[in-house]
Amino acid sequence: MAITVQLFPLWAILFSAFAFVFPIYFVDLKSMIIPLLMVIMLTMGLTLTPKDFLRATENKKAIFIGILLQFSVMPILAFLLAKGMNFDTQSLIGLVLVGTVAGGTASNVLCYLAKGDVALSITMTAISTLIGVILTPVLTTLLIGELVNIPIINMLLSLFKIVLLPVTVGVILNLYCNKLITKSLPALPMLSMGAIVFIIAIVVALNQANLESTGLVIMLAVILHNGIGLLLGYFVPKRLGCDEQVCRTIAFEVGMQNSGLAVALAMKFFTPSAAVAGSLFSIWHNVSGSLLASIWQKSAVPNITKK
Repeated sequence: MAITVQLFPLWAILFSAFAFVFPIYFVDLKSMIIPLLMVIMLTMGLTLTPKDFLRATENKKAIFIGILLQFSVMPILAFLLAKGMNFDTQSLIGLVLVGTVAGGTASNVLCYLAKGDVALSITMTAISTLIGVILTPVLTTLLIGELVNIPIINMLLSLFKIVLLPVTVGVILNLYCNKLITKSLPALPMLSMGAIVFIIAIVVALNQANLESTGLVIMLAVILHNGIGLLLGYFVPKRLGCDEQVCRTIAFEVGMQNSGLAVALAMKFFTPSAAVAGSLFSIWHNVSGSLLASIWQKSAVPNITKK
């Protein structure tokens, strides 16, 4: 099962290719995108405990740097890339949504493989997910509110339902049914991976024509957005005196986005074409993250300190 999950990028590419060639099998599944994302957020909650949120007090500096980069650099970078590459309005919305959402849950696994601080990674993902419920609609409105009408209140309410509710339920279940949840933990990554692969396939099927004309340009923007995020997430903490383990952790937290959420928001409040950037990001950031983790896995981590 672990190997199957590690091959996530391959499954995403295969299902995307199948959906592109045979879209008829996926276009009618559009209504499943939000329920599937809620399943992903529930699986995240099932791996968390209240202690993960309290752990923020143990390394305030690292968490502050990561959250600041997450909700400043990534949204602004997405906007500048989209404007600089002359994206149409829907593609602009899609990339900005990718930039304004919280960090992705896959960062925790890659952090482990890269010899990062897994506890810090889990804490940062959890905190950014909760903060993102408020900041995602606010930042999206600030960046592109003059270009397109952003339903900020409805988006906020949807984020509470899609993100906060299932994560909270997961944390509560883990707290009071820990023995049962512990037995199911090995299956959770598989469940989460399957859900995101189906979300990507559905969006690809709905955007078959758009991908033929704009897919490569959006993919280039996605690669730049992810790459710059990983670089800044590593080198900014390094310049601020964080140790190697913390720098690797923050790199993944900043560079990897909850692109599935960006896809769901795009589909719910805008158009299928606005979801293309999130779908491509879902594939690419797992490819780039896996490559980076494999490189770091082979290198020593000096100056590891307990926080």
